[in-house]
Amino acid sequence: MTAETPAIPGLLLAGGLARRMGGGDKPMRQIGGRTILDRVIARLKPQCAGLVLNANGDATRFASFGLPVIADSIENFPGPLAGILAGLDWLAAHRPDVSWMLSAAADCPFLPRDLVARLHRARAQHGSQLAVAASGGQSHPVIGLWSVGLRDELRHALVVEDIRKIDRWTARYKLATVSWPTEPLDPFFNANTLDDIVEAERLATLDADGDASAARLS
Repeated sequence: MTAETPAIPGLLLAGGLARRMGGGDKPMRQIGGRTILDRVIARLKPQCAGLVLNANGDATRFASFGLPVIADSIENFPGPLAGILAGLDWLAAHRPDVSWMLSAAADCPFLPRDLVARLHRARAQHGSQLAVAASGGQSHPVIGLWSVGLRDELRHALVVEDIRKIDRWTARYKLATVSWPTEPLDPFFNANTLDDIVEAERLATLDADGDASAARLS
């Protein structure tokens, strides 16, 4: 956080079931002796005014991380939009002082250290209601900046209109897209399969715990 960036809490989306890894929580897989979730927290904690974890099921499995754990506020609704709504609802109830929320996938171990600052700056410059990250010509809609004031409109889209795809909903609003380079690695690489875990081990040596990426993106 800086004088130019307001207090923005972060929501970590950990709702995936890791079916392609044989089940379990993807963020609890280890890379270089550290869980992916631990790496995500280390990246975002300095940037955010607190972190909240969105996960369904037994919340105690994440107790060691010391974060509030919130389930989807719409029952039996699969998908990240439900998690994002849960985060916006939680902030409205517990942090009425904030107007924006960062969302990020909890299985992305190499998130950029300037994620919040760049998303906020682009949103402010373009007068946008939302901002989303991109790399390599691909948008990453679960990694973005959300206005808390849009939560009731999001709830309507989910419950009444049955909208599940993030980009279908965000298309209704003015959206700022911020792109990051993919060298020496894609900061939005996410671990979906066991092969991805192997690749993440290799990338972690290139990343040097983020120092190389931070230097390149500064």
